[in-house]
Amino acid sequence: MSDKLIFPAGFVWGAATAAYQIEGAWDADGKGESIWDRFAHTPGKIAGGATGDVACDHYHRWAEDVASMAALGLGSYRFSLAWPRIFPEGDARLNQRGLDFYRRLIEALNERGIAPAVTLYHWDLPQALQDRGGWLNRDTALRFAEYAACMFRQFGGEVRFWATHNEPFVQAFYGHGTGENAPGHRNPWEILTVGHHLLLSHGLAVEAFRAVLPRPATSGAPAPQIGIVLFVWPHHAASRSQRDQAANRIADGGMNRLFLAPLFAGGYPEDLLRHFRWRGMRPAVRPGDLALIGAPLDFLGLNTYTRLVNQANPFDLLSGARQLPARGPTTAMGWEIYPNCIIEALRKAREYTSLPLYITENGAAFNDVIGPDGAIDDQNRIAYLRQHLAVAHQAIAEGIDLRGYYVWTLLDNFEWAKGFGKRFGLIHTDFVTQQRRWKRSAYWYRDVIARNGLVEE
Repeated sequence: MSDKLIFPAGFVWGAATAAYQIEGAWDADGKGESIWDRFAHTPGKIAGGATGDVACDHYHRWAEDVASMAALGLGSYRFSLAWPRIFPEGDARLNQRGLDFYRRLIEALNERGIAPAVTLYHWDLPQALQDRGGWLNRDTALRFAEYAACMFRQFGGEVRFWATHNEPFVQAFYGHGTGENAPGHRNPWEILTVGHHLLLSHGLAVEAFRAVLPRPATSGAPAPQIGIVLFVWPHHAASRSQRDQAANRIADGGMNRLFLAPLFAGGYPEDLLRHFRWRGMRPAVRPGDLALIGAPLDFLGLNTYTRLVNQANPFDLLSGARQLPARGPTTAMGWEIYPNCIIEALRKAREYTSLPLYITENGAAFNDVIGPDGAIDDQNRIAYLRQHLAVAHQAIAEGIDLRGYYVWTLLDNFEWAKGFGKRFGLIHTDFVTQQRRWKRSAYWYRDVIARNGLVEE
């Protein structure tokens, strides 16, 4: 006999994307160059020499994609705005054609009852701002606040959920520490400065949001909400040894606590500051910064996919840890399939805040095969999603205030430095013809949404 796992009434079922990964039209209609345009056009940076110049051509095919969202029954669609599509130089000169694109998209979503969940920054900084120092330059935080305030004035009442940033950890560590992501810097001494300026820009944007969209005195239609989306992956020590436990705490700190603590606990963790100070690294904190960063939010979004197992490594001068290989079945990304990442990430967040929580990204890349009948029977993805949603249901039963879940991702897309080889989508994209094809997982997710839950086998 099967058991039904029904989610609370009003639970938000969604799917997520990011502008550079799907839009294409990289220089169309007045759009400015982004750091990802520059990075992807640099030979040797992206697997297979791929770029996001066309990607899924969502800029021209958005109506078809919104129709698919409606057919899936999505309650919300999480997407990002391309900052340089709206402000090509990152300054006050607004590109009306770029703004109009997002206006059409937001209106179409609302007409179909799909709540827009807008991320202001998903890593595609205007190259013009990068040329002036990018996130190493404190002034970029001020420019971000101006951009955010304009978006709140333009779309504030039409967007239910606003997120300032997507995964500031990734921008700081992979963009500036390892160089795997744009802008491609390999300088760990930039990480804390970049991370702090990202958090500062978040705080300034929240301040602008409260000024432009004050909370209504009476209830009616859902008021616009603002939050941030963090990259929260559980960290486990490789053993009970003191060295492995200490190394794991620092590794967890660099990914998770470095952002959770200033947002919700009043400042950076002292053990991390001490650890990095010995390496000549410190965040460029000025008076008043931490109060801005810690401004009250309406929700917190968590992106989680797996866990990391850490072992002490004295030869790693930055973290003192090494990540051990996956301990079980993996996805095509090489990530361990570990459904408890959901509840462990939620518990980590609950250590810091009682805000409503959303899983804003969770999903899996697999090597999908198109069958002779044209079907893509991705049972491995269905199993992954079922297992992770079952754990999400467990978290709610435990008393965690989880309000929604967004699959990563709606469409197979440009997977950053991995190019087009890693497919996370519910919908298959032929990157030559741009034909969309629903995978079995899309039909399965449609049924989950329709019943507001799972039938657990």
